[in-house]
Amino acid sequence: MVETSARLLRLLSLLQLRVEWSSADLAARLEVAVRTVRRDVGRLRSLGYPIHATPGVSGGYRLGAGVEMPPLLLDDEEAVAVAVGLSTAAGGTVAGIEESSLRALTKLQQVLPSRLRHQVNALQTATVAINREGPRVDPEVLTLIARACRDNETLRFNYRSHDGSEGIRRAEPHRLVCWGRRWYLVAWDTDRQDWRTFRADRVLLRTPNGPRFAPRDPPGGDVAAYVSQRLGTAMWPVQARIRVHAPAASIAGRTMGIVEPIDEQACFLSLGGESLNVLALIVGMLDIDFDVMEPPELVDHLRRLAGRYQRAATL
Repeated sequence: MVETSARLLRLLSLLQLRVEWSSADLAARLEVAVRTVRRDVGRLRSLGYPIHATPGVSGGYRLGAGVEMPPLLLDDEEAVAVAVGLSTAAGGTVAGIEESSLRALTKLQQVLPSRLRHQVNALQTATVAINREGPRVDPEVLTLIARACRDNETLRFNYRSHDGSEGIRRAEPHRLVCWGRRWYLVAWDTDRQDWRTFRADRVLLRTPNGPRFAPRDPPGGDVAAYVSQRLGTAMWPVQARIRVHAPAASIAGRTMGIVEPIDEQACFLSLGGESLNVLALIVGMLDIDFDVMEPPELVDHLRRLAGRYQRAATL
């Protein structure tokens, strides 16, 4: 009986690992006969697991979604990862999931083996979260957007831009990107015939969705790089180009914006911000010599700041 139970858990773990298995592959992995696999699948079904079978020579088994949530099998690393994720989600940027995350975390901790429970507790004890005020997204909005991305369905939504203006947008959704404490939708704007990035917390979906579309290649071939570029430069009202007296590798990842190498001693930094003050702060935090290529307004602003700092230093 113990051997049978262990084999059932192993079978369930395999079914969760990939979309579909052939009977022969499962039998080989479990080192049993195909008849035993069929019998074990029947046992799992009786426990509430919705396992679908495809008949025929090339048929197999697939774990489907059921009416009720059956027991979930996780290995040690997966269990710790889920526990840490739930703990983080309890103070995250998705509105309304704090309580459900804590309930799920409590249930998981109750069934964790002591060795894993100690790992999770140690991480929670040693971690301090800094709560920051910021925009929060309705989880249903994220779910509906993600489903449209998966199903290649055009979205229609009201959108509020950073300047407060509102309008109806139609877009072919590509991916959701989480950057810092904000969620962004990368999509092809069908009216403007170009890629755009939308703040998910500013999206008010209109139903039903539009027609299906043929998916496009991601902008620039890399969604993450595209969002990084948009957030670093293109989407901001004030933009600048700086020559930094340091190699590109030394500042890459340390600041927002696009870094372009010039030679082994210098690079260009293109960045954007809400104001000249923000740009001055960003380049100042690099703590490296630099020259402003453009705009001239930033040069004038830095002169004013330099005079202010000089007066403060002589008091």
